Amino acid sequence: MPIEHKKHYNATTRQIRVSVLPTYLDDKSAPEDQHFFWAYEVTIENLGSETVQLLSRHWKITDARGETQEVRGAGVIGEQPTLEPGDSFSYTSGTPLATPSGIMQGTYQMENERGERYDIIIPAFSLDSPYQPVRLH
Repeated sequence: MPIEHKKHYNATTRQIRVSVLPTYLDDKSAPEDQHFFWAYEVTIENLGSETVQLLSRHWKITDARGETQEVRGAGVIGEQPTLEPGDSFSYTSGTPLATPSGIMQGTYQMENERGERYDIIIPAFSLDSPYQPVRLH
């Protein structure tokens, strides 16, 4: 069995770091039916000096055919976590695709103690299954 190297994707906006670790889930996928499923673990870290709250999310999920779906909603996994300086919050979610690869990216809307709202970047991350042909560039 080949060794799987997992890649973390990171982005920092206004002292808030977002790290994502995607994992292909073979047991939830059915390649013969064009159903491929990934879990992704997200960690949000407050590296700044002010308390912030995550209000909403906006995802863009693009499959290998270039078809994009957008997902918007309040919070993440039913929560709107508040992060004091030095705090972090982690959660795991998942997404299916009809192709063996794709890409996800997005933003979280945050609010600071002064009521200022701003978006932070969720880094673009690759969704690659073992059924995706490897291309050398």
